[in-house]
Amino acid sequence: MIEGETVPVPSAWMALPGRYGRAVARACDIGVALVVLVAADYYSAEYDLAVGGLMALCLLARRRFPGTVMAAVLVLCVAQFVLAGLGDMPLVSAPAAYDVAVLFAMMSVIHHSRTTWSPYLAGAVVLLATAAGTVGVPALGIEPFVDLEALLIFWGLTLTVWLTAFVLHTRRLYAESQAARAWHVEREQEQRVQLAAARERAEIARELHDVVAHSLAVMILQADGAECVLGKSPNMARSALQTIAATGRDAIDDMHRIVRVLREGDSDFADDDPPRRPVGLDEVRVVAERARTAGLTVDVSVEVEEGRLSSAEEMTAVRIVQESLTNVLRHAGSGAAVDIRLHEEQGTLLISVVDDGAGTLVGRGVGGHFGGNGLVGMRERVEFAGGSFEAGPRLGSGWHVRASIPTRTK
Repeated sequence: MIEGETVPVPSAWMALPGRYGRAVARACDIGVALVVLVAADYYSAEYDLAVGGLMALCLLARRRFPGTVMAAVLVLCVAQFVLAGLGDMPLVSAPAAYDVAVLFAMMSVIHHSRTTWSPYLAGAVVLLATAAGTVGVPALGIEPFVDLEALLIFWGLTLTVWLTAFVLHTRRLYAESQAARAWHVEREQEQRVQLAAARERAEIARELHDVVAHSLAVMILQADGAECVLGKSPNMARSALQTIAATGRDAIDDMHRIVRVLREGDSDFADDDPPRRPVGLDEVRVVAERARTAGLTVDVSVEVEEGRLSSAEEMTAVRIVQESLTNVLRHAGSGAAVDIRLHEEQGTLLISVVDDGAGTLVGRGVGGHFGGNGLVGMRERVEFAGGSFEAGPRLGSGWHVRASIPTRTK
């Protein structure tokens, strides 16, 4: 269904809400029963009022048990004609105006039945019953009570009532189906909104993790180093403090960018704030240099032509390298050697980050564990870009991270 398409719904007279709808339906049932009862009271035979009253009583349950009600009314109608043929003085009048209860019962079957064959069966039964009036039913003592001209009139009336009821029944089913369809469309739209919000939250969480975890890891190691060399080498301590300051400023810049994403509809901030710091493949060397100042030995090779990657692909590559270096700092510590390789091959960006673990056996890293949210975030980034991701320990010591991302040339 096209979004924004007008969905037809039942009109007010067809679908009144709650107790009002039930009250109107009950009033209609009572009105139909009264019509039959008044018609029966018009006749003066001994059992006219009794037979008509029973028919009227049955019609009160026509909505809940339409098939049963029609069967009961037909049985009463047969009993009426049987009683009319007994003795010299008829006990009931037959045919009579209150036999209209048969048409009311047929309408109930058509309008309220949930099976597709019931409306056709109800119409066929009424037509056959009136046709039987031309020949009678000798086995039950019922004499012929209608001629061909009257039969055609009865059939015309029956078909008119049947078609009217069938049109109303079809309209009701159509309105119900459209209302159900609209309900499902609304639920699907709500689910899409929830899924979009969940994806956005996951993306923001990945960004926050990448920014905070990497920046804090570098800043902590630099602060520890500055503390160790503060008395012996003030220049090295000053360099470490400068790295801490630069890392903090970049982290704040990234945090501002993430906060601007959360400020939906706040155009003033979008216009007044300075443009965000671009995150491209050049950032890989910046991140690698900070890792070197934190004590890692980093070898970087970027073999990707300028302009071959979109900004989203470049950011994904940078975040994978950044998070991989963060994990090396956290688990292997300073002194580890890291080899970073980025190159494009047949429309695919291949990323490889391998470290030696500083000689530490797998499972004995800092903190006694590997990855966690960082690995989950990297995998989600790569899979969102349509690529594949692999991370795990190397034989002996160290860790490897490999990712392949299909590229779309800008």
